[in-house]
Amino acid sequence: MNYLSADPPSGEIPPAATRHVTLDSAGHTLHGVLHLPAGAGPHPVLLLLHGFPGWERNFDIAHALRRAGVASLVFHYRGCWGMPGDWSWANTLADTDTVLDTLLRGDHPQMPELDTTRVGVAGHSLGGFLALYTAARRPEVRATVSISGFDFGAVAAAIETDPALLDTYVDAFGSETSVLANTDGESLAREMLEAGQDWSLRSLAAHFTDREVLLIGTSRDGVTPSALHHDPLVTAFTNADSRVRQTVFDTDHSLADHRLRLTVEVVEFARAQLIDARPT
Repeated sequence: MNYLSADPPSGEIPPAATRHVTLDSAGHTLHGVLHLPAGAGPHPVLLLLHGFPGWERNFDIAHALRRAGVASLVFHYRGCWGMPGDWSWANTLADTDTVLDTLLRGDHPQMPELDTTRVGVAGHSLGGFLALYTAARRPEVRATVSISGFDFGAVAAAIETDPALLDTYVDAFGSETSVLANTDGESLAREMLEAGQDWSLRSLAAHFTDREVLLIGTSRDGVTPSALHHDPLVTAFTNADSRVRQTVFDTDHSLADHRLRLTVEVVEFARAQLIDARPT
């Protein structure tokens, strides 16, 4: 686990780099950061997706991945943090879909060093939802990680059972919209309810049969409590015969006091699937 405590040997050509990249999605220019390992490549890459609205971007994991020989790409969805366009859940899905396609095609002029055959996707909270949803229909994605993943379908079902919960989510979503464009808590809650079980993470389990998935839950989490978002998801994936690895950390939603343990879990999983494992 030297990637936690030591930089790689200097002198490799080309050296490691941090590169600003621009990504097109539905005519909008989105900005991203590529963390590129040293050496000529081609390098495996993990698309690292931030949550809602993106206070935590997981750059600590990105740097550790690079030290371990795995590139990572972090980007902002449209309508957040100054990106053009409107924020919506559907737009985050579309943007993630587009960027993942870009990595799998390997035709982006700013990222020629990446290996299209060794692509994974990981995300936190909303990013965990996006990672599972977009990877589900792409068997060529070799590693999928959800960290405190938000299951929109589970929440929609809970609200249907107890309509009084709706106001809680309207307020929670609305409290995070200061860095988002043209949205509010009510609009976001309505979009979630209209999607209903189409956005159920549990329903994706059949797409991951015989595929490697890492699910990380959090036990002191008021945003994605394990009993609603993590535990039933693990059961669904296990019943679908996916090769699921799961753990629950005794921590909060952002894993504030478990960042090193989180990093080890994600980096070791990414290395196992993108560097050590042979394609089937």
